Amino acid sequence: MTDASMAQPKVPLGVGSIISESFSILFGKFIQVIIIAFVPTLIGFLISGVLNGFDVTLGQAEAEFTGPGDVINNILAFLINMVVYAITTALLVQLAYDAKLGRPIQLGRYVGPAMSAVVPLAILSIVTTILVMLGMMLFIVPGLWVYAVFCVLAPAIVIERAGFGGMGRSRALTKEYRWPIVGGLILGLLVAIGLQIVAMLLVAGIAAFGTLGMVLALILLVAISTLGAGYLSILVSLIYARLREIKEGVSVDQIASVFD
Repeated sequence: MTDASMAQPKVPLGVGSIISESFSILFGKFIQVIIIAFVPTLIGFLISGVLNGFDVTLGQAEAEFTGPGDVINNILAFLINMVVYAITTALLVQLAYDAKLGRPIQLGRYVGPAMSAVVPLAILSIVTTILVMLGMMLFIVPGLWVYAVFCVLAPAIVIERAGFGGMGRSRALTKEYRWPIVGGLILGLLVAIGLQIVAMLLVAGIAAFGTLGMVLALILLVAISTLGAGYLSILVSLIYARLREIKEGVSVDQIASVFD
């Protein structure tokens, strides 16, 4: 006898609507996204500038690895930026759900859950980043697939308090939907990369005008970078919400209620 549950078609993820809603939230809450992501991102850029030089941070020079000190500084800059990424993502995940539900954006309410998630999110983000980079070395596609497997790591840690079990939780949620997720993530990455290219082109022109130019270039780079990071954070938050709706029947208002 054929199992009736096996005969049921898989519910579509709805990548198109997720992408559309992500843009809607980004542009609808444009100022709030900039405000939330700007400060931690700026701090990360400033620390990287102190460690490696602001010309390297602004993309105007190549990082040097001429001695042990250079290697340590680059590693420290990478680790600090991953912590900044964790804080920023944890804040934006909460913004995404409030925006989707039409609720007011309350930065003060986001700080507690974000800070409690920083340690596992930062450490597991480093692990997944390394795995994605290794996958990218194998003709890019494996890296995108690994990215899709662990893409809802941040919402799982922030929303469900999954802690160091976040990778396993993301792997379980994304199962059977990874290729549609890859499609959505490719667009998200193209948006982030496109914004980064625009930022670098603008920075190259502004940074040439002495110290003031460097300061303005840094502010501009941070502002544009936050948009790319903001879009990706909103995108994965909506993917997470959709996966939980499909697999567990959990609505977005139920997801967001953990912050009340």
